[in-house]
Amino acid sequence: MSDPMRILLVGAGGVGSAFAAIAARRDFFEAIVVADYDPARAEKAAAQDDRYVAAQVDASSVESVTALCRDHRITHVMNAVDPVFNMPVFEGAFAAGADYLDMAMSLSTPHPEAPYEKTGVKLGDHQFEAAPAWGAAGRLALVGIGVEPGLSDVFARYAADHLFSEIDELGTRDGANLVVTDDDGNEIFAPSFSMWTTIEECLNPPVIWQDGEWHTTEPFSEPEVFDFPEGIGPVECVNVEHEEVLLMPRWVDCRRATFKYGLGDEFITILKVLHTLGLDRTEKVRVKGVEVSPRDVVAAVLPDPATVGPRMKGKTCAGLWVTGTGKDGEGTPTGPRSTYLYHVVDNEWTMQEYGHQCVVWQTAINPVVALELLATGVWSGTGVLGPEAFDAVPFLDLLTAYGSPWGIKELDV
Repeated sequence: MSDPMRILLVGAGGVGSAFAAIAARRDFFEAIVVADYDPARAEKAAAQDDRYVAAQVDASSVESVTALCRDHRITHVMNAVDPVFNMPVFEGAFAAGADYLDMAMSLSTPHPEAPYEKTGVKLGDHQFEAAPAWGAAGRLALVGIGVEPGLSDVFARYAADHLFSEIDELGTRDGANLVVTDDDGNEIFAPSFSMWTTIEECLNPPVIWQDGEWHTTEPFSEPEVFDFPEGIGPVECVNVEHEEVLLMPRWVDCRRATFKYGLGDEFITILKVLHTLGLDRTEKVRVKGVEVSPRDVVAAVLPDPATVGPRMKGKTCAGLWVTGTGKDGEGTPTGPRSTYLYHVVDNEWTMQEYGHQCVVWQTAINPVVALELLATGVWSGTGVLGPEAFDAVPFLDLLTAYGSPWGIKELDV
């Protein structure tokens, strides 16, 4: 029998707070230490359950994470901060002998000469370089286990095991019909997820897996209109840099892997303007004697994604569009198939049920499910692994048992 699960949650922002709210209804763990740079934020998230305690952490410091793990006998570190802090949290967990989970992987660096043709340092490269050490230590780093990446990658495993004999394309498609309004009911620009992360993934060169290798393309390339289910409808989606393209081909055979995001014209225009003005830069500049990162300023002046829920309406959809040759229950090929596996969440429901807006809630539920599978021994492994490395069925069954079922839709070939 393994030791009782004791979780360090690093980050009590939108996703971290939603994680705490979802986990509070489950009994697979002994304790959760809710840690944040802002002690008040950690205390607020920790107040909802007797098994929770609040702590302060510096996510940029390996030593801070390691010390907190040791002080609280942590078995699993759940990383819920922006991916710029991934490596210190990842390395701090390893140094403390804890297992590790995150919802976004270590950051990329574009190719210096041909950024829109060749990959440089890819998402997750720094973490996968450490895989031999994690494996030798008998420890698990489960990377990319949010919703996208995360649930989308579980869908890829399920499609390969149960629906397709050969896969042409694994195409993650994300869209929503969410609207945020001000006090007078007028629509306003308010990202529903971390603006820092959104700028990073949308302005970096998108990666595509094609015929056995990764290459890059221009931001916002290959626009297509995808018809999302459950009333969301048609949304224009464009290529965006995302972890699924770097994860899925490592474990699932496919000719092509893509990620396209339904951003909308207004959002794309804003991102392009930010880039033109240099406001997407992370390097600090001196302003009236103070050094600040332009991207940090942009994120700071926009509404906090954790607070927009009461003024937001609509649904969000995360899913995977799979094309190729289908198979029946016996594994016999059945001919061309086009299938969309998806998860739709209504903001009104998550606000009423959990008090958290749907985008952060949908991201947070998946690592809770994964941790429960690890705690019960249904999932196990060592090294640096993506969600594709595990059996999808127990995950999808438990997600449904949490009260948030997934869906499947056959499309025209």
